[in-house]
Amino acid sequence: QVQLVESGGGSVQTGGSLRLSCAASGHTISNYAMGWFRQAPGKEREFVATTKYSHSNHYSADYADSLKARFTISRDNAGNGVQLQMNSLKPEDTAVYYCAADRSNKGGKSTWDYDYWGQGTQVTVSS
Repeated sequence: QVQLVESGGGSVQTGGSLRLSCAASGHTISNYAMGWFRQAPGKEREFVATTKYSHSNHYSADYADSLKARFTISRDNAGNGVQLQMNSLKPEDTAVYYCAADRSNKGGKSTWDYDYWGQGTQVTVSS
């Protein structure tokens, strides 16, 4: 069983940056795909970014097309975690951001691809 705890959310103005962190416990995540999703009020949870083990200690990353220019996902295997760097934030980025783990290392874009979820961290971007 993997427990995930997100941190780093907060309130920023348009154009600002935030760095979200997700700390995993209960199992090493080095061979898991790790994803970030977000959910705005009244909307479905949507894919943000994912990273999965590729080969020879390399990891690949994939992003929602509309976010790849501003968001960067990275891993901290030593710390058993994953981060999401968010730059040039916009009011439409306001949402609860969730970290998720996929023990099958699929690195998919659907919530169904992930087995474990954190409780989420709120990001609010004001204009």
